[in-house]
Amino acid sequence: GGGGGGGGRASAQRRAALAALITLLLLASLAFLLSATGTASAPNSAPFRLAAIRRHAEDHAAVLAAYAAQARKLSAASASQTESFLSISGHLSSLSSRISLSTVALLEKETRGQIKRARALAGAAKEAFDTQSKIQKLSDTVFAVDQQLLRARRAGLLNSRIAAGSTPKSLHCLVMRLLEARLANASAIPDDPPVPPPQFTDPALYHYAIFSDNVLAVSVVVASAARAAAEPARHVFHVVTAPMYLPAFRVWFARRPPPLGTHVQLLAVSDFPFLNASASPVIRQIEDGNRDVPLLDYLRFYLPEMFPALRRVVLLEDDVVVQRDLAGLWRVDLGGKVNAALETCFGGFRRYGKHINFSDPAVQERFNPRACAWSYGLNVFDLQAWRRDQCTQRFHQLMEMNENGTLWDPASVLPAGLMTFYGSTRPLDKSWHVMGLGYNPHIRPEDIKGAAVIHFNGNMKPWLDVAFNQYKHLWTKYVDTEMEFLTLCNFGL
Repeated sequence: GGGGGGGGRASAQRRAALAALITLLLLASLAFLLSATGTASAPNSAPFRLAAIRRHAEDHAAVLAAYAAQARKLSAASASQTESFLSISGHLSSLSSRISLSTVALLEKETRGQIKRARALAGAAKEAFDTQSKIQKLSDTVFAVDQQLLRARRAGLLNSRIAAGSTPKSLHCLVMRLLEARLANASAIPDDPPVPPPQFTDPALYHYAIFSDNVLAVSVVVASAARAAAEPARHVFHVVTAPMYLPAFRVWFARRPPPLGTHVQLLAVSDFPFLNASASPVIRQIEDGNRDVPLLDYLRFYLPEMFPALRRVVLLEDDVVVQRDLAGLWRVDLGGKVNAALETCFGGFRRYGKHINFSDPAVQERFNPRACAWSYGLNVFDLQAWRRDQCTQRFHQLMEMNENGTLWDPASVLPAGLMTFYGSTRPLDKSWHVMGLGYNPHIRPEDIKGAAVIHFNGNMKPWLDVAFNQYKHLWTKYVDTEMEFLTLCNFGL
């Protein structure tokens, strides 16, 4: 079974590579045609014209032969197209071999006519072959996601955000169904426009960042925030995911658009060229084999570089529900600080000493173990202050110091945040953010009701069977049950 799957994947890759080669050949042929105009105005000598005509004929013969090879691999409906490719390619090859100085005048007109037909036929076929190339790429994506989740499930390493608890198959099923829908109708799910809408970079609007590979959870965050907002159309969500999950996100938000005019920008890690091993110690450590570094979690330390036009961004985790308009967060005075967050310390608990290794001299010199820790889930970041204080560079220094995992557990992103924004964090009022719905069954109902954001941090996520019954409805009421794949994948909502 495994050998057959590998062969199918290799075949799909070869087909995708062939489609890409054909597109390149087509572009090259069009360039040759455009150069023909310049040839006509060149010196009108027979040898010059002979070389130009022979070159065009041979180039277009090669293009049509390549298209014929690809057309053979498609369905029987392409048989007539295959014959057309072969016929014109044969004519051009024959004409090329017959051209000589004595026959230029006789054959020039015929050759140019065949080239014109080849150009028209190749142009008509380009769209079909481009679509085939996209389908092959999506097939590879479906295969990669399926294999990744299968390996993780076998190894018991499934991320709790996607598949912890007792219902990993449902979320796996949802991702696969969305990818298959994109595969079945690739042209109906458009990619992002080449020029982003102006709302994505307008600093006068309310901008949020979410880093996640859980499309269902993200849809709930967006839907709950939109319904709670007084002016939903002024709220913009920038969702960053792994490249293999981006097609699934596109299908979801194409079929179930953000409610009430809320804006959603879907991005992949690959959309940010500056994220490379030479510029980012995070990428370098991952490429060097450090599997403990979760890339999506650590991307939050690049917010100013990802969104250079923005001045303030609210970072939301994907396991929160918004219950109150968050526009007021843009009026919170940070007092020159970079970060605003909920402080979590009480008594001697949840202080820096719990999260960071203070036996290291470098840590002892820089930080106070009694300093109050804070939480991710809802954070307000002043990106202008971030740039001023060079927080990304500070984070890079810390990552390099922790390359061996001696300062903090690299699987947890909170210690890196505590150190990066040490002395630069302002406490948020507790009514903005109530935590613990994923591990604490005894939160006071009045605290939950009065919170702007409730946070299901912990292992008992609301999309899992192990979720607390008294809290789960607070999340499920924002699930878009009109999405048919949820029923097909046996979500118990």
